[in-house]
Amino acid sequence: MAQINDRLAGRYVDVHAHFTPPSTEEERLRVWQAMLGKGIYFPEPHEWSLERTLAYMDASGTAMQMLSNIPSRLAGLRASNDYGASLVAEHPSRFGLLAALPTDDPSAAIDEAVRAREELDADGFAVTTKYNGVYLGDDSLTPLWELLDGWGAAVFVHPDARLPPTLDHPAPLYEVAFDTARTVFDMIFRKTFSRHPNITFVIAHCGGAFPALTGRLRLLGNESWVPQGVTAQDIDEQTSSLYVDTAATAFAHSLLPAMATVGAGHIVYGSDWGAPCTTESSAESNRSSLLQCGALSLEEEGGVRARALDLFPRAAQRLTGAEPLSEEFVR
Repeated sequence: MAQINDRLAGRYVDVHAHFTPPSTEEERLRVWQAMLGKGIYFPEPHEWSLERTLAYMDASGTAMQMLSNIPSRLAGLRASNDYGASLVAEHPSRFGLLAALPTDDPSAAIDEAVRAREELDADGFAVTTKYNGVYLGDDSLTPLWELLDGWGAAVFVHPDARLPPTLDHPAPLYEVAFDTARTVFDMIFRKTFSRHPNITFVIAHCGGAFPALTGRLRLLGNESWVPQGVTAQDIDEQTSSLYVDTAATAFAHSLLPAMATVGAGHIVYGSDWGAPCTTESSAESNRSSLLQCGALSLEEEGGVRARALDLFPRAAQRLTGAEPLSEEFVR
């Protein structure tokens, strides 16, 4: 990775970036109205823009984004994966694809994983913590995890942002963090991570609430009143294998628990670019805080910037063979 790191000095590889396929004004209005109905008051319908994305990447010094989008229906999910693959084909040194998997249907998820690997040249996979009511720890998903384990795949885990509001607060504000923690802890109890050690799981938003709650789980997880308990040692072994990203969480409040749980060497850069709740301003505030918040040393922060390429070797190869990065990139 030395060659790549030399080329990326001061630049970022973003593991947590979203896209949406082209849509009609009517479709965007329908999605916007659904969000309003869930208490998410965006001022206007959201439309992802390739041009705006590339402009932000250049302005922020982002060399590459790993793109993900997980529609709630199979036909839309497959079409989205196709569009994501076309973006990578057109801009191979700027984007990677994390192909979405429909984890409410293990057979369909396996079929889509194979298609994404063999036909779309996907760099990895993206899953939702709870997809159409099915959590990632569900036993029915064992054949999918076994397949991905055999491939040594990287899997990006994102919370379900389509949840209804909690206490009149929109789900993306904080409920997604608890949804993430529930899923991770359930997978720990079910030994999902230890049974599939060759999968690299990357948990969004610095792991949500799970790092801060891991100490409680270590203390109480094997008490007599806990069915099928889990020991502190097993918790440590499983959580230390996980990676987390910095999307909307590049602050000491989130980074320090993550460092205590997964280690600074398992933190990767994420911006949450492309999500309706992310603006240039919020993305830049998060990025600048990565070093300024004081949680990471200069060396640790430098490792976070491009570590994602260790997890996605095919994307790293594309970046290595690309033209030199623009000197217009700024830190």
